[in-house]
Amino acid sequence: MRELERWFKDRRGIPVRVIRWEPESHRVIYLRSGYPHECFSPLQIFMRDFREIKVGPDEHGINGQSHES
Repeated sequence: MRELERWFKDRRGIPVRVIRWEPESHRVIYLRSGYPHECFSPLQIFMRDFREIKVGPDEHGINGQSHES
């Protein structure tokens, strides 16, 4: 298991925060805003449906929490 902190948008344009990559099962684990549980996707489907984005320090994080002070 490999811990990560990267942001992607799904094919609907909704941002998700990738928190883990599980090479043994080829799964990407991520969080969606407002959803209390971890989500996962097989790597091939994740690569097809998600695009990495840059998130600045003023962007909102998962669960509506801002990175601002």
